Amino acid sequence: MKTVLLTLGRLPKALDLVRGFAQAGCRVVVAEPFRRHLAGASRHVSRSVQVPAPRDGKAAYLEALLRVVDEERADLVVPVSEETMHVAHLHGRLPAGVGLFTMPADQVLALHDKGGFIEAARRFGVAVPKTYALGSECGRGMASVRDVVVKPRSSCSGRGVRVVRRGEALPEPAEPCVVQAFLPGRVVSSCTVAQAGQAMGTVLYRGTVMSGSVAVSFERMEDAALTAWVERFVMGAGWTGFVSFDFIVSEDGEVHGIECNPRATSGLHFWEPGSIAEAVLTPGSAPVVRPERELQQFYSCLTEAQLALVSARGRRALRHLVSTRDVTWDRTDPWPFLGMIGTSWPIIREAVRRRATFGEVATLDIGWYEGEGRLCGQTPSPCPSREGRGEEGQPEKGTFHAR
Repeated sequence: MKTVLLTLGRLPKALDLVRGFAQAGCRVVVAEPFRRHLAGASRHVSRSVQVPAPRDGKAAYLEALLRVVDEERADLVVPVSEETMHVAHLHGRLPAGVGLFTMPADQVLALHDKGGFIEAARRFGVAVPKTYALGSECGRGMASVRDVVVKPRSSCSGRGVRVVRRGEALPEPAEPCVVQAFLPGRVVSSCTVAQAGQAMGTVLYRGTVMSGSVAVSFERMEDAALTAWVERFVMGAGWTGFVSFDFIVSEDGEVHGIECNPRATSGLHFWEPGSIAEAVLTPGSAPVVRPERELQQFYSCLTEAQLALVSARGRRALRHLVSTRDVTWDRTDPWPFLGMIGTSWPIIREAVRRRATFGEVATLDIGWYEGEGRLCGQTPSPCPSREGRGEEGQPEKGTFHAR
């Protein structure tokens, strides 16, 4: 029996992975900075080990993971969310024969960086918006003639993203940022499981209920152009692991990739859990899509539904709450859902204290922030002689960031 180590347990996608690897006949261990967490309540977790948070020391976090690998005789390490940027540094440090389902750190960080992703996409021949370093002449020139989006080069869950209208002064944040042209259109996200440059399965989805800038209810969709964009990028990168993207699709169907998450996102919920595990464990195996077209994170949607009496957004959340399947509920493994308030209490408490959303707080101690690691594209691309109008940017309303 193989032992699989998951490096996070607090988010619903971790629970899908726990159940999936258990269905595939694996023993599942979870390493998590929180003492209590969502996946830890599952009957499928053989052991849950508390480790230091990456925020409190990257070296200590990696050393703790290596100890868990040794003590539990792990055969495979699978990162779950934003901690992927840290876990990728285990490449070259794991015992012989132990697999790691993500790329080496330099490749992961190059795509996590908002400028590095743009550079990679251009190399692979897929469409992206004009994007320059904040503070560059090109960035200032573009902002003078059109609306732009300013975003930190290393961030997640929409942290620090802001729209700047044409001619307004660009901000001077304390961390490296990019200036990206503003694209009108629909926001669509993807989640892909890849092996050696081949996209074994890709799910496309859009947010239907939002908590801040993060979707807590989502709808699966199909789009051949988006799928082709993903497959071309994955092939160009030679990617193995999970990888996800955010897109803008214009009214005429033109596709631009605006961000990359070199990890799994909520789109993972649309696959049958056991088939996800098989796609990870067995190169050439494709994940199977679940029959549901809409799924939700019940407790987050419940919070949004509290606004039902005073806002249209709340009424939409209320309708979804009573009609959409929850991603954590499983009658054969009920305790993660039933005990979610208790296991998620550290995140809930911090969200209340900071007056922030659950999604923003959930990754504060595990994210890769403030320009850590390689910052790609520090030298701006050559400025075009003229900036086009109306072809590139992001929608201010309805934008969501895959979690």
